[in-house]
Amino acid sequence: MKASKSNPETLRQKREAATRKHRKTILFNDKELEALNLYCKKYKVKSKSKFCREAIISTILRQLEEDHPTLF
Repeated sequence: MKASKSNPETLRQKREAATRKHRKTILFNDKELEALNLYCKKYKVKSKSKFCREAIISTILRQLEEDHPTLF
């Protein structure tokens, strides 16, 4: 049986939801920037923006998971 094609409107909505449109700026001191550059070079990180974004979001999600209310 053939899989049905996705609705073009649904695809457009998904694309819009994933579009990054909010800018945040981070300032590093010299040692922090040196550490970031060293890490990215050593581990062949191609996109520092993606790396920083993923590091920030994973930290946030982990903390929210730890802080969620428990029943007991």
